[in-house]
Amino acid sequence: MAAVKAIVEAFGLAKHFAASRSLRQALRGERHVVRAVDGIDLRLERGESVGLVGESGSGKTTVGRLLLKLTAPSSGRLAFEGEDLGGMDKARTLRFRQQAQLVFQNPYDALNPRFSVRRALTEPLTNTRVARAEHETRIGEALRLVQLHDAQRYLDSLPHQLSGGQLQRVVLARALVLKPSFLVADEPVSMLDVSVRAGILNLLRDLKERLGLTAFYISHDLTLVRYVCERTLVMYLGKLVEDGPTDAVVNQPAHPYTQALIKAVPRPRVDQSRQQLPISGAIGDAANPLSGCRLRDRCPYAFARCTEEEPQLLEVAPGHRAACHLHQQPNA
Repeated sequence: MAAVKAIVEAFGLAKHFAASRSLRQALRGERHVVRAVDGIDLRLERGESVGLVGESGSGKTTVGRLLLKLTAPSSGRLAFEGEDLGGMDKARTLRFRQQAQLVFQNPYDALNPRFSVRRALTEPLTNTRVARAEHETRIGEALRLVQLHDAQRYLDSLPHQLSGGQLQRVVLARALVLKPSFLVADEPVSMLDVSVRAGILNLLRDLKERLGLTAFYISHDLTLVRYVCERTLVMYLGKLVEDGPTDAVVNQPAHPYTQALIKAVPRPRVDQSRQQLPISGAIGDAANPLSGCRLRDRCPYAFARCTEEEPQLLEVAPGHRAACHLHQQPNA
């Protein structure tokens, strides 16, 4: 039996942005770049739910945009269902747009305030040339999937007439109306009230199972990722530093950065003391990353090898990888 193809694969994927320069630097012809994503390998299996976590500025959102072909990589290669995304013609790109969709972070900004819900859901169908005769059926199905059952109540509403939870369900319906197989959700509940977050997370988890979606969640919130993801990736300053089953990453974190992210999650205990985090300081400069390990200036375990050699993402337990010299023998 042939091996099941991964739905998404990235090989050495990188995205560098031109950084602002002073007049003196410009006159000297000096070129500076921000290494938002700096060479990552990634494989998403069909039907898998994967979370990507890290601090703001680590490159998470740029990864999501690269996977959806919303921005072109500076180097590396990206494949969708075994086909190189860089070599797609217009017709194939249009089909890819139907198969891969994004759920935005802020539902208040994601919808045009002058568009009714009907028009917002019709627009992607029109743009991808879905037959007009299918529009009403597709829209009704999408609204039912996100549990907005009384479609007529919402179709003529404008965004300001809906609550935050209802808006996020409309944003999700807009993605699902094209019947995608791959969904990227960028901080899907961070802009919502705590009281409605659980309902949206339950909905996302249910939809993934019912529709067989491959889901890629981007978040700084490990609690969210633990609830909806089977596998978790941890990113720091443009590099993946840990990858493994979510339970293993959360309960037996191998990288000091992951350990710090987990300890930073607030716990509702009135008697808990203020614990020292395993790392200190702020995230480094993506325009001028350190040589060797990029975390070494913040890591209490750093030693000479961390300055001399960049750690590779290697297995520390079955299915669990980390990029840390603490787990790797020299010349391994």
